[in-house]
Amino acid sequence: MKNIFSTRWGIITVGAVIGILAPLLQKLGNPGNMGICVACFERDIAGALGLHRAEVVQYIRPEIIGFVLGSLIAAYIFKEFRPRVGSAPIVRFVLGAFAMIGALVFLGCPWRAVLRLAGGDGNAILGLLGLIFGIWVGTLFLKNGYNLGRTQKTHTAVGWMLPLIMMGFLVLMLISPQIAGEGKSGVLFYSVKGPGAMHAPLILALIVGLGIGFLAQKSRFCTMGAIRDTVLFGHTHLLSGFISLLVFAFLANIVLGQFKPGFVGQPVAHTMQIWNFFGMTLAGLAFALAGGCPGRQLFLSGEGDGDAAVFVLGMIVGAGFAHNFGLASSPKGVGPHGIAAVLIGLLVCLLIGFTMRKKIA
Repeated sequence: MKNIFSTRWGIITVGAVIGILAPLLQKLGNPGNMGICVACFERDIAGALGLHRAEVVQYIRPEIIGFVLGSLIAAYIFKEFRPRVGSAPIVRFVLGAFAMIGALVFLGCPWRAVLRLAGGDGNAILGLLGLIFGIWVGTLFLKNGYNLGRTQKTHTAVGWMLPLIMMGFLVLMLISPQIAGEGKSGVLFYSVKGPGAMHAPLILALIVGLGIGFLAQKSRFCTMGAIRDTVLFGHTHLLSGFISLLVFAFLANIVLGQFKPGFVGQPVAHTMQIWNFFGMTLAGLAFALAGGCPGRQLFLSGEGDGDAAVFVLGMIVGAGFAHNFGLASSPKGVGPHGIAAVLIGLLVCLLIGFTMRKKIA
């Protein structure tokens, strides 16, 4: 049976669905211009687990759980669950950590950069330009033989590891719910103020996550891939989904009264434009070297990709480092050590790009 979601109109539809659902999640309680943000939501999960103690960003986000499990369901239904691993797991972990650090300097993943722009946040323009630049640098390495190694088939249990971890997070939420007004309940930490305290109802957020995970797995939706394929091959298939996400999120925000254009006073954003640019440059370069944006890494993990799972875990741990060591930004600006972290991250990613190349015959 033909996969209609992999067609041009299919991926446009998937982009439209995400573009509509994200502002709806914001209307239902998620933070401003953050109906969906993979980096921010994984950061919140890290906080809920106690990997960092930034009290305003601690919550197990059901959307992330849904992304992985929705992809898992789609992969099993359509016989696309293929447990596999490649090589250089420590490199993938480090790339995940620096991708998160770059994203938290900007305050958003590629999805949130688009959603911020669709909500009227002009600061997202510099973030998106930085993302494009970082991915472009990554394509130069790809053209010159950069490769993390060949993927090979592995045990089914390997492919199930991240989905099982996500199921564990969901169980923790159910057996350790937040007590009204309390910042800790059982084993989990919960924000009582700030972005972490703003969330859509658990069941609705989980259902949306499951639906997006299912559709994204079938369509191969990827914001990094959209830019990479356009730059490398002139292919605009994935880019059409990326543009669709922007257009429909903008329209949804107009309808819901959530479009507020400007640079100053935007929700969970800062105006230090140079570091908006270079934060996302770091993130884009790390995504390109790892082979997918943070959303795509979750979807790949759901279909059994152990390499993607390592990258996801690197992002979650990276979020802990970002907040424990003053690397993450806030609406007041870049954290005290955020600039140094971006520069170090860029050097590390360039080192990985230059040293992990195979000679092209």
